[in-house]
Amino acid sequence: MISNSGLRALVCSALVSLSATSLARAEGTYEIPAGAHFNQEKLGKISDFFKNEVATGKIAGATVLINQHGKPVYHEAFGVQDVVSKAPITDKTIFRLFSMTKAITAVVAMKMLEDGKIKLDDPVSKYIPSFADVKVGVEKKAEDGTKSLELVPPNRPMTVKDLMTHTSGVTYGFYGDSLVRKAYREAKIYDGDFDLAEFAERIAKLPLHNQPGALWQYGHSTDILARVMEVAAGKPLIDIMREKLLDPLGMVDTGFFVTAPEKQKLLAQPVPNDSDFRVGRINDPTVVKKIQFASGGMVTTMADYQRFAQMLLNGGNLDGKTILKPETFKLMVTDQVGPKSGVDRDYFYFPGDGFGFGLGLAVRTDPGNAKPPPPGDLGELKWDGASGCYFVIDPKQDMFFVLLEQTPTERQRVQRTLKQLVYEAMEN
Repeated sequence: MISNSGLRALVCSALVSLSATSLARAEGTYEIPAGAHFNQEKLGKISDFFKNEVATGKIAGATVLINQHGKPVYHEAFGVQDVVSKAPITDKTIFRLFSMTKAITAVVAMKMLEDGKIKLDDPVSKYIPSFADVKVGVEKKAEDGTKSLELVPPNRPMTVKDLMTHTSGVTYGFYGDSLVRKAYREAKIYDGDFDLAEFAERIAKLPLHNQPGALWQYGHSTDILARVMEVAAGKPLIDIMREKLLDPLGMVDTGFFVTAPEKQKLLAQPVPNDSDFRVGRINDPTVVKKIQFASGGMVTTMADYQRFAQMLLNGGNLDGKTILKPETFKLMVTDQVGPKSGVDRDYFYFPGDGFGFGLGLAVRTDPGNAKPPPPGDLGELKWDGASGCYFVIDPKQDMFFVLLEQTPTERQRVQRTLKQLVYEAMEN
């Protein structure tokens, strides 16, 4: 996700695609009055940017869709699925979503909340008993500077809400150098062939990074949530997803694995020198395993994900089908980690400057600290993933855009530039 420093780089870095003139008027890209429309000539700058990215070998390819008022105003594909086959990218090209999987999981979890299958204040131990014994790891520093980990009881039980807001204390082991994160790495939690039930047991044996509800902490909370969902529903995660979301929306190519040979030929790949997705484990959807990582294991196509994005822009419905009731959707996109929530933020607060976090999505709550503010509108929803995939939902402008690409190294720069160019193309 985009860190605070990454967002600040939006106004501090001179990106090749942005002229001095565009930077000078960047202040006009925050809180543009409602009713703005897109200037097609200015949208051409998006094409120029991505064509240059491909021509200079930074990315293999990408596809971008901007929808406003239910219709596409910009829809272009650039480059190739992979540099070996040189097959062109289409709406049926398959991309690894990584953390954009979390948004799908969150919507399905909200549907289960709506149906009364789970509750926000349910203790996680109600579904996974081993979490009743989890401890919090507190770092202690001796006089000689050495650090040790003291295990203390949690102040209160971890809840489903903690999992959905990333305040559970469950973390990742592939970023940061805290002793708890080191414990994750040393535990080799990704070894072998395991399912969500086994994975939850592995996490329960590790200390929490912080007290439940105390800190926004990115990690495997969504995978523990998925196991809660499996226990509550009595069926595997993918079956729940198909029933509650994928089948109703017609997302036929979204799932965890790509087994059909003809579909495997549609998988997008990064350029050869940009193949490390840096998530601590190999993510190869062509190799079937027991685990269905709800935090980052799904694949999709533009044909599918645009339907998901439009459903979010519509407030929970699409083509006459209600995925989430209005009150459920409103709860999902209401900031849960704001100043009065008691939740702290640190360097790894990935929603970024100006954003709060609801029950699974980042939500724009203020301009942020950067001057001028990064582009966008209050109430904007977003998320992205380690592969470079990215989406923004802007209810104020009745607009969303989706970027699908496979480039972990270039992703933050590309995402920032795209968003700037999208909003600079708006006019009243």
